[in-house]
Amino acid sequence: MEGDAKEETLPPGFRFHPTDEELITHYLQNKISDADFSCRAIGDVDLNKCEPWDLPGRKAKMGEKEWYFFSLRDRKYPTGVRTNRATNTGYWKTTGKDKEIFNSVTLQLIGMKKTLVFYRGRAPRGEKTNWVMHEYRVHAKAAFRASKVYL
Repeated sequence: MEGDAKEETLPPGFRFHPTDEELITHYLQNKISDADFSCRAIGDVDLNKCEPWDLPGRKAKMGEKEWYFFSLRDRKYPTGVRTNRATNTGYWKTTGKDKEIFNSVTLQLIGMKKTLVFYRGRAPRGEKTNWVMHEYRVHAKAAFRASKVYL
């Protein structure tokens, strides 16, 4: 509906630029605890069915150079713990080590941030691209490990 599209438009100059801590505490934890949780700035997407260049124009709710998405973790094997990060044309490869995210008040560990780079083709001969994604996960019980937010 045309009225709904207008409702999603934000005022000129509006920027959505949350900190790592805010992404974990205000968005990801709410999404995990309430499947119906949604926000105007973060959409739901299946990252295994989308190429990175399709995300900004077709799936993003807002953003110019950074986009935020909720995505469920896809497992490589039904009974395994390895994450499937492949798409039709390539794969997301982890780089560096995970960054710990702490609550600024209590100094408790609340989550982790992983950096991934998109490679075109199939491993191990993929061609590195300029697409970078940050994967956030809540540091909590196993029940919370399934959901992540990407940027």
